[in-house]
Amino acid sequence: MISLLAAASLLTAQPYCAPINGVDALLARPERIIVLGEVHGTAETPEAFLAMVCEAAKQGPVTVGLEMPETDRPLLDMVMSAPDEATAARFLRAGDFGDPRRDDGRHSLAMFDMILGFWRLKAAGLDVALHPFAGRMSVIRGRDQAWWELEMAYGISRALVDRPDARLMVLVGNLHARKTVYDRWSEVGLPAAGHLYPADTLTLRTTQQGGQSWNCQEECGAHDGMAIDDPDARGIILGSMDDGAYDGVLAVGPTTASPPAGQ
Repeated sequence: MISLLAAASLLTAQPYCAPINGVDALLARPERIIVLGEVHGTAETPEAFLAMVCEAAKQGPVTVGLEMPETDRPLLDMVMSAPDEATAARFLRAGDFGDPRRDDGRHSLAMFDMILGFWRLKAAGLDVALHPFAGRMSVIRGRDQAWWELEMAYGISRALVDRPDARLMVLVGNLHARKTVYDRWSEVGLPAAGHLYPADTLTLRTTQQGGQSWNCQEECGAHDGMAIDDPDARGIILGSMDDGAYDGVLAVGPTTASPPAGQ
């Protein structure tokens, strides 16, 4: 009898989620779509996003929107359906994560580990699905970034059609996560998050508190980041930010560059 109770306890046990300040207040919000903007190529932001998804998945189904090509969906479905973590990792390396040319930060070691973390959540019995939403650029002459933002928003919104009962949590670059036009790059037009239904969308910006990130400037590699936010802030802080562009920030402190998984 005791052994049966112990087995039942193991089956119903919730997975451990890394602690993150402010996540309870975030998940208590009514918005169904939570968009986290990041600086690509850090070790800390994917880890924090995994913790956010973990806590959300304890409450119900979650679809994870990733700024990766929509054509990766069959591969990511295979990863999430893999019978064990080693197989999931092998499948993941068969795609862009195994390609050394994918060096702009979106296919970093930290992102690789984050996706395996999603696999672990599903293996633990939580309802987590992945939804890559970046469309392939068309060959329409004169197409500019504003069209790309609109197409990205459409790709994000399709996750709600595929899984209407799931919360949608999106990880994307800071610019795409804005709800308003960025005056410095006004030619971009309205960023992707600005095209989503406003009453159901909450956006966060990852702070810039110094450290490094792996990205491509004149060359790809680890580059020093700006330190423009409160250096002591940590966790999720809700409140209108940047003149309404975001509904809060995620502060992870000074960041560490995460190199491409393919290298």
